[in-house]
Amino acid sequence: MTPFPHSADSAVELRHVRLDRDGRTIVDDIDLRIPNGSVVAILGPSGSGKSTLLAALTGELPVAAGEIRVLGQPIPRSSRDLLNFRRRMGVLLQGNGLLTDLTVADNVALPLRTHTDLDPQIIDTLVSLKLHAVGLGKVGNAYPRELSGGMARRVALARALALDPPLMIYDEPLTGLDPIASGVVMSLVQGLNQSLHLTSIIVTHHVRETLPICDLAVVIANGQVIFQGTPSELESSTDPLVRQFLAGEPEGPIRFDAEPRGETV
Repeated sequence: MTPFPHSADSAVELRHVRLDRDGRTIVDDIDLRIPNGSVVAILGPSGSGKSTLLAALTGELPVAAGEIRVLGQPIPRSSRDLLNFRRRMGVLLQGNGLLTDLTVADNVALPLRTHTDLDPQIIDTLVSLKLHAVGLGKVGNAYPRELSGGMARRVALARALALDPPLMIYDEPLTGLDPIASGVVMSLVQGLNQSLHLTSIIVTHHVRETLPICDLAVVIANGQVIFQGTPSELESSTDPLVRQFLAGEPEGPIRFDAEPRGETV
């Protein structure tokens, strides 16, 4: 297969991508371009293929067909190249992934200590900067179990930003958060994207909380991308699949009783 030409203004590009799990096709013939500097929401009902797409973007799941380019490069296959590739990508996990036996500061410092040879004092300074960036400059000595859900999510965000990645991926960042904490996290995502000149991909089914900060919305359903456009275009779409998803209707063209597609969220 001849590699497709890279667009200089794109952070992520997918061409005719098919993703399979356990012999089943989860999403098929996906074409998608995510511009540099944008905030993009990947939306869709549970089981639609959002998490499978995230696994492909991080190199966890190889494509079955087509090609993905991230930050101008095809996703590498070798373990060493994949490790270097992932250093340019920050991922905020659903469950935060914080180590409970480490302090907040040590959790944020972990990527810096693992992947760099920086002086410990420089690492301490960087950790302080990252915690201040998410509004938690005074909790470095606390442990994750002492934090609220929203605070723990922000610590995980600070850790994801530790290596200054140009690309951030958020996997269901609002799961388990109350409306106020959700608003704080979404405001941080938007503000950090602008101030740090990032590209941010938010994989979520929280439509109303996410759309106000997004430049582009992508909806996946029935194994296909059924919509790409601005949030206002999404809201005004007359497509039956889009209307069913936005309205939360149990009956419609989006299947909820089909064979499992290998997704959990």
